[in-house]
Amino acid sequence: MRASLDREAGEAQRTASPSLRLDDGLLLIGRLLLAVLFLGGAAQKAFDPGEVIGLLAGWHLPGLLVWPALAYNAAAGLALVFGVAVRPVALSLGLYCGLTSAFHFLPDDPWQMTIFVKNWAIAGGCLALAVAGAGRIAVRLD
Repeated sequence: MRASLDREAGEAQRTASPSLRLDDGLLLIGRLLLAVLFLGGAAQKAFDPGEVIGLLAGWHLPGLLVWPALAYNAAAGLALVFGVAVRPVALSLGLYCGLTSAFHFLPDDPWQMTIFVKNWAIAGGCLALAVAGAGRIAVRLD
């Protein structure tokens, strides 16, 4: 077994082997699991915007920010599902999770602190996906 950090060697392997490999399926599953989280967040914002508006108000931010957040969550989630622009989308989602974790940094509330830590873990998964890319199971816009 040999490991390589050379991306071109990885590209050569992908083009030489037309059959799918385990990592192709795992990247798809990872993308879908992350997408469900963001699509669920979009649905939650759509059906119960009051929760997010309350969080925003607690930080003296306008409640109307719930709508661009909803649109971003939905668009990013769909991009992950279809494998479109995964690297930049995953990078932006990692930053989004890091930034929005601040809303949950409430040390006196164990539940909110769990969400805070989970946001950072999700950010890590998004950053790993930003490095890995969509994999071979994706919609291609060539």
